[in-house]
Amino acid sequence: MRKSFFLWATALVATVAVACGGSESITDPTAQPSATAVPTRASAPDIAPDLQETPLSGSEDGPRAGGRFTLVYSDPPTLDPHLVVDGTSFGVVVELFSGLVSLNENLQIVPELAESWDVLEGGTVYEFKLRPDITFSNGDPVTAQDFKWSMERAARPETASAVAETYLGDVVGMIDLINGDAGEASGIQVIDERTLRITIDAPKAYFLAKLTYPTAYVLNSDNVESGGRSWTDNPVGTGAFTLAEYRIGQRIRLTRNDNYWSRPAFLDEVFYNLSGGVSMAMYENDEIDITGVGLADLDRVNDPTEELNKDLVDTPAQFGVQYIGFNVEKPPFDDPKFRQALNLAVDKELISSQVFADLLEPAYGIIPPDFPGFNPDLEGLRFDLDRAKQLLAESKYADEATRPRIIVTVPGSGGSPGLDVEVIADMWRRDLGVNVEIQQVEWATYLQDLNRKRLQAWGGVAWQADYPDPQDFIDILFYSDTQGNRGNYSSTTVDDLVVQARTEQDISKRIQLYQDAERIIVEEAAWLPLWFDTERKALLKQRVQDYRFTQIAIPKFKDVWVTDAR
Repeated sequence: MRKSFFLWATALVATVAVACGGSESITDPTAQPSATAVPTRASAPDIAPDLQETPLSGSEDGPRAGGRFTLVYSDPPTLDPHLVVDGTSFGVVVELFSGLVSLNENLQIVPELAESWDVLEGGTVYEFKLRPDITFSNGDPVTAQDFKWSMERAARPETASAVAETYLGDVVGMIDLINGDAGEASGIQVIDERTLRITIDAPKAYFLAKLTYPTAYVLNSDNVESGGRSWTDNPVGTGAFTLAEYRIGQRIRLTRNDNYWSRPAFLDEVFYNLSGGVSMAMYENDEIDITGVGLADLDRVNDPTEELNKDLVDTPAQFGVQYIGFNVEKPPFDDPKFRQALNLAVDKELISSQVFADLLEPAYGIIPPDFPGFNPDLEGLRFDLDRAKQLLAESKYADEATRPRIIVTVPGSGGSPGLDVEVIADMWRRDLGVNVEIQQVEWATYLQDLNRKRLQAWGGVAWQADYPDPQDFIDILFYSDTQGNRGNYSSTTVDDLVVQARTEQDISKRIQLYQDAERIIVEEAAWLPLWFDTERKALLKQRVQDYRFTQIAIPKFKDVWVTDAR
């Protein structure tokens, strides 16, 4: 959900994530991470508020204003914060809009438009105090009423947000609003112009983190209502940048928001190149400022005598998991034994070493390494061809002649559907006699079909964490009655564990509940987990200062500056 899908691509393109509670992103296992990674893997992040900020580094003269940062990107499916379900959209939206709180580069929750908050009534009431004199980019004041209007707008049926329930459904009265049974959410109260009170249905440790997702961002009601369906052509926001230009398939230009509540951004402009091209060639031609390093160029850029070597930086693993999803209500994936057979027939260790030079870590679970709740002892469904053949023979779909047609849908527009998906399909065909068709569809269509649960099986994407809590994976993706459960997986035991975890205040017990649920999900083969990301290499122009690589996507360009004003 942006909770997101991110694009792990050679071009270091902004990721495309299916998120919302996590985001989905298009993936390319041969590629380098998107521009949202960290120098080293972080230990389990602290989710408590932290008001400290990491000071900016700089030259002796300090950071300077001016200049442009350029990167390769893809057309975002939307610029409406309340409709974001992917990492590509998220990467632009977080620079234009903001909410009550945000995540910093250490993945801690910090104040954004709210200067402070109190947690009351045993953890069910959050009272936020807005910063004084904050305004939208057009100069209009931002008030608590704007937040109430915005959150309720996200939930209204006419907005058709695919993630409103995921991120705002804990708020009292919000489900009734989403279902069209109420005109407002009783759990959102305006105390005065600077004070907003939000009441949730039960104490939940992760609720504040959910408010960092764009569904909770504040919008300017006059801008939205006067602009109609095309209001995002000229959006009014509260982020560090404003939209200066968007030409589909060509470019997006962001310029500094001079009405930003905090220190204005240093950069004059952030330029997203949407026209495509070979990222490495564009970098070498000085057309862009950042790129990932693919397999073909890895040895060359690692050579100390190579000119590009001076720009080489390490990037940390993304908090995400690449996978092939199954719709368990559509044959043949309604048979657990068939799904288990497919899992056991994939030799991930072989693919990782022989195809991808160990740049990807085989995934046997859902929660990625170093993320809160990661279980290093989870065995998962590891390669066992004999067992795979046995389970297939025991399944309802042992007979190839009567087995339903299988289509694995991946995002794309006619190029390679992804080498790993092709290799896996070949393994299934060769070793199990299971034939699959790989179907490519355009990204926006893919997301729409995925959100509407139309797909039989899908691949080529990763679920990217939106905030550092295992609820973002286990609850959002696998609880029976959630929008993010795109495969219609249902387990009474998993649901019971998830419900307990939602209100468990002891962090150790919460983690254990999620790990118990994860083990069942993996054993029942709700997915075929494929890869966790590993630390990679990227190239960054030396003129660019204070560009942060983070394991979860966060607003970042306001702190970037360049040593020349190109």
